[in-house]
Amino acid sequence: MPTDLLSDAAGPAYDASSIEVLEGLEPVRKRPGMYIGGTDERALHHLVAEVLDNSMDEAVAGHATRIEVELLEDHSVMIRDNGRGIPIDPHPKFPEKSALEVILCTLHAGGKFSGKAYQTSGGLHGVGASVVNALSDSMVVQVARDRKLYEQRFSRGIPLGPIAEIGAAPNRRGTTTTFHADEEIFGAHRFKPARMMKMVRSKAYLFSGVEIRWKSAIPDGDMPQEATFHFPGGLADYLAETLGPATTYADKPFAGTVDFQARFSVPGKVEWAINWTPSRDGFIQSYCNTVPTPEGGTHEAGFWAAILKGIRAYGELVNNRKAKDITRDDLVTGGCALVSCFIREPEFVGQTKDRLATTEAARLVENAVRDHFDNWLAADTKSAGAILDFLVLRAEERLRRRQEKETARKSATKKLRLPGKLTDCTAKSREGTELFIVEGDSAGGSAKGARFRETQALLPLKGKILNVLGAASSKLTTNAEISDLCEALGVRLGTRFNLDDLRYDKIIIMTDADVDGAHIASLLMTFFFTQMRPLIDGGHLYLACPPLYRLTQGAKRMYVSDDREKDIWLAKGLGGKGKIDVQRFKGLGEMDAKDLKETTMDPATRKLIRVTIDEDEPGETGDLVERLMGKKPELRFQYISENARFVEELDV
Repeated sequence: MPTDLLSDAAGPAYDASSIEVLEGLEPVRKRPGMYIGGTDERALHHLVAEVLDNSMDEAVAGHATRIEVELLEDHSVMIRDNGRGIPIDPHPKFPEKSALEVILCTLHAGGKFSGKAYQTSGGLHGVGASVVNALSDSMVVQVARDRKLYEQRFSRGIPLGPIAEIGAAPNRRGTTTTFHADEEIFGAHRFKPARMMKMVRSKAYLFSGVEIRWKSAIPDGDMPQEATFHFPGGLADYLAETLGPATTYADKPFAGTVDFQARFSVPGKVEWAINWTPSRDGFIQSYCNTVPTPEGGTHEAGFWAAILKGIRAYGELVNNRKAKDITRDDLVTGGCALVSCFIREPEFVGQTKDRLATTEAARLVENAVRDHFDNWLAADTKSAGAILDFLVLRAEERLRRRQEKETARKSATKKLRLPGKLTDCTAKSREGTELFIVEGDSAGGSAKGARFRETQALLPLKGKILNVLGAASSKLTTNAEISDLCEALGVRLGTRFNLDDLRYDKIIIMTDADVDGAHIASLLMTFFFTQMRPLIDGGHLYLACPPLYRLTQGAKRMYVSDDREKDIWLAKGLGGKGKIDVQRFKGLGEMDAKDLKETTMDPATRKLIRVTIDEDEPGETGDLVERLMGKKPELRFQYISENARFVEELDV
């Protein structure tokens, strides 16, 4: 099979007519995953968050005090605020259009770029409202400004007419947005009242100056169909409700708010609340400009740095020498924390804003929290002593497990000297180590030359692992591949699984970038989900992202992951000289060690996907696994029938 896709071989011509130009909001409908992370239920509810964030920005800026969120009978969503209202006058750059139409029909159009309209905001790229418009088969926006009411209607991102004045509004101001998600995009997925109400309530906690009224025309169990949320205590109230009657080491949480402007001459602020409890596992929920950041980021790093330095300094003050051994992992164990920061022009990883990347946020949050934590510990010595004793105990237990693990690693390595199986790393402790699960000995051979011997281990699998869903327990215990995998990891299956026994910090599934590779990865994820769920909950399971193509033009070289990205670079060129040579990797075994290291295994240049379970709807993950991987083909057929029309490309 020729690898040069620019040759004159028979096939469709590749010329200027092959280059597709998407205009307006077409890119959103063509690739919704780029803007909202997919077309599943989580992405559907992200539409609500985008519109609600705009109203929250008005509240945080001091222009709105009330927001109403209503789920209507036809599964439309209505969000109303009493803010300033979206401008309706002609836009200077597009005088034939109102500012409202420009905002809702143009990507990267909004009032949050310059900082003049909002000092801090959850919307940054000017794509939120326009994306919701593009993915809704119906959207109606009403604006009350200057004692008049204006309205404009849209469908799938296209205006159904110009903005029109529809009446007087002497006692009303603000924006009302009503939209219905397009079934062509989201299929049978529907808004869930319980999930929406949880989102609404968390927003009210994040800004104490706003009142949010919730209403649903669709019943959902015992959930109230009407509620009003207003929390003057902010995150301290949120933490108290989350912990409920649980025993805590401090009578009152360490909570506070610091205005950056007052201390550092920087617009913004940080609010936090934290306590430790023996009653449950620790957690941290973080937000930036009221937007949840489930993957954390720099504000979380700054917060934990302040807490860690503060508790170590307190330990030194009271002559507890063991305090120096406390790490961030010890803090998180039993530490229940909420952190919310407001900063100007934050940088996020991805449009869905799951992780904050603003470097300055770490310094601002750490400096703001640290002084307050030192004073809090000194003022409440009873709580400080209890927390310090708990954390020292956790540190001692962690160090003891590490010593036991080093001993277990040595004995396990001797036991696992199987030809063509585990190639272990040389590190003596689990911290920082990685196990790559690869398919076949050929891939394993390339990976051996690409790995870092100290921290990266390899385990090749022969063929496809057993589908464990519904398999008899006797099959699990006698299956050679599963036995080798458990032995390499140092753990047992099901209820006997103990996360402390895990021999590696990261478990990375590294399969070929094709259908067979995806199937093997699915089987492995099913195995870990059903037999080693705490491994996923603890953030230890990852997917590698090997490239599908290598493009070379003269001295320039680039790796791309799919056909679309390849076509883009073929059209624009790599900046080198001559024809672009295209190498398609049929499998990892075809990649030389240099390619594999640079693209897939080197932590400095690779990309990893962490496997997670939706915390809001954990039961749905199990249902989906059962439908796709279970023994009932009719459920699998039903899912494919419902979702096949959304598949744009097939690799067969």
